[in-house]
Amino acid sequence: MYIIKVKGKAKIPDYIQIRDENFVLVAYFRADRPMKNMEKFGLEGKEEELEELIRELPFGKLQKLEL
Repeated sequence: MYIIKVKGKAKIPDYIQIRDENFVLVAYFRADRPMKNMEKFGLEGKEEELEELIRELPFGKLQKLEL
């Protein structure tokens, strides 16, 4: 899976996109709110690691999601 942080503008907040190996969008959520249904993507128990990754992730740079 891949992750990208999208910069919001004015009243639109920053968002996180999680995409699968074919770059199909599988999750889209606000960067400042925790993701729900993490077990659906095999990320249960990795909330803290994901939050730290999101904080450090540069805007607009697609990265392989490895937790």
